[in-house]
Amino acid sequence: MALLSEPDIKAIIEDGNNEKLVSCASNVGSNLARQLTTSQIRGIFGSVRRIELDWQDPSKAERVRRAEREFALLQPRLAYQARRERGRGVEELRQVLDPAMRYVGNDYERFRNFVDFFEAILAYHKANGGQ
Repeated sequence: MALLSEPDIKAIIEDGNNEKLVSCASNVGSNLARQLTTSQIRGIFGSVRRIELDWQDPSKAERVRRAEREFALLQPRLAYQARRERGRGVEELRQVLDPAMRYVGNDYERFRNFVDFFEAILAYHKANGGQ
């Protein structure tokens, strides 16, 4: 069973719907708190933050291209990690992040919405006892 519907993901990433972001992140974060360690989720989030540093400066075209490529490669890396880890936590996180990443494409504003959503998931994960 998917933690989020396609319309919810679209509303968060494409439309920037803040209410949907908060309610869905709360649902996902609390669900993952029982299945995913903080180090597992932080490792993935750290990659996203590194991508963000390169992507945020449009005057540096080479860095932006590298960030877009790294973001595209995040999907297969996440799939690999989900397969490698024990338990279903990383797989469930992948099931939420994969469709969200597809909505981002190469659009920086959508990427910002993705980062905000992921950060909110991490916060709710920790708030709900994620270890």
